[in-house]
Amino acid sequence: MADLEMKRHFAAPPEKVFDFVTQTQHLSKWWGPEGIILAEHELDFSRPGPWMSIMKNSEGGIYKVTGEVLSVEHCKSVSFTWAWHDDDDKRGHESEVHFTVESDGKGGTDFTMLHRNLPDDDSAHNHESGWTSSLVKLERYAEQVAA
Repeated sequence: MADLEMKRHFAAPPEKVFDFVTQTQHLSKWWGPEGIILAEHELDFSRPGPWMSIMKNSEGGIYKVTGEVLSVEHCKSVSFTWAWHDDDDKRGHESEVHFTVESDGKGGTDFTMLHRNLPDDDSAHNHESGWTSSLVKLERYAEQVAA
């Protein structure tokens, strides 16, 4: 098993960043790597329950991931399970994602994404690429909304 941790800093306050990473209207603006469109989704990390997203690339490739929101600590953290589906829509290995937001003490936010229990180092490397690209989109979105 492998874990992946990524950290980012946002000028926006923790309450705003928490909204960006939990609420449907915000998630739908940045979810998924660059060059991927969100074709279908049920993204709501503001409360426990199921979630799903179907992403599509420019060549028509489809990527479905589903999970369950496990816990939400308002303005602090959210945890959810994560599993990709194969071409036959069979759910694969389940891992777990944690988003944490903390005040930087200066009005901004320190954000941490921890993706745990990935099957192996190759999977962690692939997820690192996807999360890096997705977080770039989140950073851009947060700047636009804050402006």
